[in-house]
Order: sequence, then structure tokens, then C-alpha cells
Amino acid sequence: MCRFQAGYLHRHPLLRDLEYYWRIEPDVEYFCDIDYDPFVFMKQNGIKYGWNIAMTEFMDTIKTLWNTTKEFIEKNPDLIADKNMLEWLVDGDNGYGGCHFWSNFEIVDLSFYRSQAYQQYFDYLDRAGGFFYERWGDAPVHSLAAAMFLNADQIHYFEDIGYFHPSVLSCPKGASKQGKCVCDDTRSFVQDGHCTVRYKQVRKKVLQPGEPYGVHDVHSGPVIMAEAYVGTGG
Repeated sequence: MCRFQAGYLHRHPLLRDLEYYWRIEPDVEYFCDIDYDPFVFMKQNGIKYGWNIAMTEFMDTIKTLWNTTKEFIEKNPDLIADKNMLEWLVDGDNGYGGCHFWSNFEIVDLSFYRSQAYQQYFDYLDRAGGFFYERWGDAPVHSLAAAMFLNADQIHYFEDIGYFHPSVLSCPKGASKQGKCVCDDTRSFVQDGHCTVRYKQVRKKVLQPGEPYGVHDVHSGPVIMAEAYVGTGG
């Protein structure tokens, strides 16, 4: 499944004539009125990849993914975007920290996955065999690719969309006061999680160099234990 989602979904005949796709899985829930068209929003703003939840990966499943990716970068430096987001993914020891966009929610301009850069990257990973021998997930592959090949302003955090995927809830802050969401933001921690906070910091640093991008409070609790909760909206 992961190999198919990473390298073949966008080539499926049913998607051949589509410009965008929104991945929606069984058992997910949406908690807010979406009063605009995300596809139009992305097209008007030149956005190639949209996400809602960022988490850390189970590192035992991707033991050699980062080293293989670094090899690809060394061989193809011309493919890396000028204002890329690689710093978001790299830890202090120049290793992969595990942050990735949860691909169970992703809205994508399919020209990104169909691009020469993405296809070369997937083919390189596929030849390495990690999809079979380690269970490389499509989520870290998509995230690494977006961080490498897209500029920071081509990636968008849809934080205004309330979303639940077993067993993680993302509920917009102040949702109960906005009047268009029926989730309890006090039970949602991903917005203050390490990966989300770091993403915002790095994005600001890349797009606004020289501007302070201070450290925010980071929730260090067990994000995976969050449960969906339908509130009263008031």
C-alpha cells in the first residue's frame, strides 16, 4: 500500500484527467464547516501541497530512508528548491528527526507528484528496496519530497479544518468560539506538538529571513491518545 501511495496512485487512470486530489480515508471525521473551496484556494495561491497533521514517524520503519535520501540529494543538487523546507526535517546531528505530514489528509496539486523531480526521487527509493524491507511509508516520502522540491510558500497548513483520524484529533484553536466547528480544541494537541511548531518556525525563517521566529510552548504529552469529541459549539 505505501509503495502504491508513494509512487503509483497519481498515475492511476482514474486520476489521469484530474489536477488536484484530496485523500479521504475510511473512519475519518471532519468537524468544521469548510466555507471555501480548498482547490481554488491552492490554485490561486500557487500551493502544491496541503496538510493538516504533522507527527513523528516510527523510526524503525525507515532506518535507511534518510541516508538514501541524502545520497539522492548529493547526486541531484539541482532539483532542490531554493527556499526549501529541509531544515524542518533535519535534527541537530544532520539526521532525520522523523517529522512528516500525515498523508491520510493531504490535498495535492498532482503536477507535483507527476514532476520529474518527484518521479526521479521515487524511482531512486524504489531501487533501494526500502518499501519492501523496512516498510517506508508514503507519508515520510511525500514529506521529504515536499521539503526538498517545493518552496516553503508552496506548502500550506490547513489548520482551520477540524479533522480526526484514529486516534488523533486536530481541532482549530478557539473552534468553540468560531461557531463553525463542533470539536473541542482542548482535546487537540497536535497544533502545539513539536513537528507543527517547528514547521511554523522554519517556514517563517525561510520566507522571512532575519525576522525573529521564537520558540513557542510545545506540548510534549502523548498526542496519539487524543480522541474525537463532538462539542456543543458553545
